[in-house]
Amino acid sequence: MNKRKDINFDSLKDSLIVHRKELLEDEELSAESREAVELDQSRVGRLSRMEAMQDQAMAVETERRRLAELKRIEMALDRIDTGEYGYCTACGEEIARKRLESDPATPLCINCADTAEHQHH
Repeated sequence: MNKRKDINFDSLKDSLIVHRKELLEDEELSAESREAVELDQSRVGRLSRMEAMQDQAMAVETERRRLAELKRIEMALDRIDTGEYGYCTACGEEIARKRLESDPATPLCINCADTAEHQHH
């Protein structure tokens, strides 16, 4: 595949690196929220325990999404290094420049993304 001339690789790479840094900083802040919920009945009422468990579940889901986004970023950076960036990983067609600018980590063109989304629903 030829390296695309219509996209600014440096700018997109910088965006990916900045986003990765933010996600890594978020991890440090959210680690406490994911820790096991204290279930000592004498210390917390039933309702506060349930709220704490819900908060923990939300924190775990947030962490799952954070890790998934980090993986998308790493894979996009790899595609930049290998010259495959800007091409859909499913069909090989060019990903629209505006799409890459709004989501530099996207691996799919709009058609393949729509198809994948419809298969999940």
